Amino acid sequence: MEKINIMINGLPGKVANKMALFAIADERFNVMPFSLTGQEIEEKTISIDEINFELVKPDSRDKKIHEIKSMFPLFIAIDYTHPSAVNPNALFYTQNQIPFVMGTTGGDREQLELLVKNSLTPAVIAPNMAKQIVGFQAMMEYAANTFPGLFEGYTLEVIESHQKGKADTSGTAKAMVSYFNKLGLNFDVNDIQMVRDPVQQEKVWKIPKKHLTGHGWHTYTLRAKDGSALFEFKHNINGRDIYVNGTFDAVLFLKEKLGDVKNPQKLYTMIDVLNRK
Repeated sequence: MEKINIMINGLPGKVANKMALFAIADERFNVMPFSLTGQEIEEKTISIDEINFELVKPDSRDKKIHEIKSMFPLFIAIDYTHPSAVNPNALFYTQNQIPFVMGTTGGDREQLELLVKNSLTPAVIAPNMAKQIVGFQAMMEYAANTFPGLFEGYTLEVIESHQKGKADTSGTAKAMVSYFNKLGLNFDVNDIQMVRDPVQQEKVWKIPKKHLTGHGWHTYTLRAKDGSALFEFKHNINGRDIYVNGTFDAVLFLKEKLGDVKNPQKLYTMIDVLNRK
């Protein structure tokens, strides 16, 4: 099997770092020694395992990409950068016809999707790359479409906890709110409670200390107004390993789509990846 060239963007960020570690050891991939990064990053390079990555900043990437593409004419980008970079990065990928897997949350998601749909560049975009959570979301979406108004009259509380460095509200929590609202709730995503305090996470939530710097715990609580019924849904993830397998599956899926020149579809989600035969 020919190795797939991948460019992991977002170094020296922790998720991108984890992706690089796993990808370097994966015989399916050839990890390119370049990574798009933020303008504020002081480092020029970062070494992971045996690869020395050159960090490419926004003010130099338009020029640098020509050199990169001369070395690697065909590759897939994996994006785990910063919410503020979501739309600029997607524009960069589509302008340069670089297929990409976007695991970064935040940004203007409607604009992001519209950009890809109207481009020549296929992409897998999802606020969560963990296959099991994506499957859970699919079940919730089915329930929302099949039983609209099921929880009418109930109240909803959504609390999500992530590492202190996560800047935005969980994209998964936002997606779940949309399903609950179809089920009869009237919940504003701005009312999602974000927990970013390590002390509270360890003492109150009982999140293992070693995972305070990398976790995603979500609780959705529905209550009947008269107090006669309570439903609670949870998905608690420690560490980042679970996102790696889903991301790599998305890369393999996208590589297959690159060979289907007659397929007009450009925008894909993790549901499409899960349905991959």
